[in-house]
Amino acid sequence: MSEKVSVGFIGVGLMGHGMAKNLLEKGHPLVVKGNRNRAPVEDLLARGATEVTTPREMAEACEVIHICLSNAPQVESVFRGPDGILAGMRDGLTVVECSTSDPNVTLALAAELAERGGHMVDAPLGRTPKEAEAGTLDAMVGADAAVFQRILPVLECWAGNINHVGPVGAGHKMKLIMNTIAMSYAALYSEVTALGAKVGIPPSTIQRVIGSSRLGNGFFDTFMSYAVDRDRDAHKFSIANASKDVRYALAMAAEAGALSPMASATRQYFAQVEAQGFADDYVPFLSDHVARMNGLDLEEEAKKGRGDAD
Repeated sequence: MSEKVSVGFIGVGLMGHGMAKNLLEKGHPLVVKGNRNRAPVEDLLARGATEVTTPREMAEACEVIHICLSNAPQVESVFRGPDGILAGMRDGLTVVECSTSDPNVTLALAAELAERGGHMVDAPLGRTPKEAEAGTLDAMVGADAAVFQRILPVLECWAGNINHVGPVGAGHKMKLIMNTIAMSYAALYSEVTALGAKVGIPPSTIQRVIGSSRLGNGFFDTFMSYAVDRDRDAHKFSIANASKDVRYALAMAAEAGALSPMASATRQYFAQVEAQGFADDYVPFLSDHVARMNGLDLEEEAKKGRGDAD
């Protein structure tokens, strides 16, 4: 795919907007499907994209379609039905599914695409909206080897670190593993930050000591940027999506007959916060909720050790 193929994009939200913008900037004709949040859609239209109202229209117009939605039912909804991708697709259509989804749904949709001469590529994402805007996301890709080579120039428009991890479905399996690690980090960091405050170690001290040690990592840095420095935009990924991803991972583990007690414990933190009505909070905000469970105000605790406590 060295030529600038026409690309459709469904889901131009926090991650999708930057990806779509980079496809436009690299010369691909872009078609978007609008949603309730018009701001990113209008921005892309101003940059030269065109808009359709249904996935079917997009499939009729495009050679490649990207999907970047929140969950498997949403993904299924844009494929099936009289206005879905499958109803309008042309032979050879490639769908790049960038959502964090259920691998079983991915495999089922891939089979339906293949029956009509299409190709599925599952390419879920790593990193944050900041990297999406910069065109430097991580992508873990599940695809047939030949399809991967054809679609690679398109993926390179928005990803800086691309790993072909196996056949269709492998990308989503890898993403569930990655997000289980990340959300378990979030639960652990929240728990030990509260523990530290309980025993007289301020959050800023934990940030400094762990961050400068071999236990430090990029996720720790962004997580503590909120927990300590109160940067609300450090990691724009919702509690609801985190909870969903760990739930999908636990289902995958159950199907494989694999033990998952640590993932189960992680899920409980997110499920509790979600049930309390905070599903739209970002993942680092989990630190506030866990602190409150321990009778603490993390924002006040974060002042300690910085010389600005009351």
